[in-house]
Amino acid sequence: MAFILNSQLANECIPLMELDLCTVLLLRDANFPRLVLVPRVPGATELFDLSQPQQAQLMQEISEVSKRLKTAFEATKINVGSMGNMVSQLHIHIVARFEGDPCWPRTMWDYPKAAYPDGDLEDWIAGMKKVLGS
Repeated sequence: MAFILNSQLANECIPLMELDLCTVLLLRDANFPRLVLVPRVPGATELFDLSQPQQAQLMQEISEVSKRLKTAFEATKINVGSMGNMVSQLHIHIVARFEGDPCWPRTMWDYPKAAYPDGDLEDWIAGMKKVLGS
């Protein structure tokens, strides 16, 4: 079985780069620096669907992306989560949070997404690629 990105993720995100295990996506939400890591493992819906080496690689990639976001944006906190209630394909959200952001200190999961202003999306894509070292 070949890996296919879930259609909802494909519609809501922009591909930024490929890591050893994961595809890194920028979620279309101007409220927060918000990335999504999707392990390219066909049929994976849970962390335990990954082999032990894949689990270790995923943790390494989550840690590296999280550190880069925290440093680049001087974030107060990095939120990492994988719920999968809406999209069952295994994916991990990595979000830079700030004191004073639109819903600080509450959860941002139900906060409405904001579109990028005209022309800003291309700048965000280029900036995030630079943050990620690609």
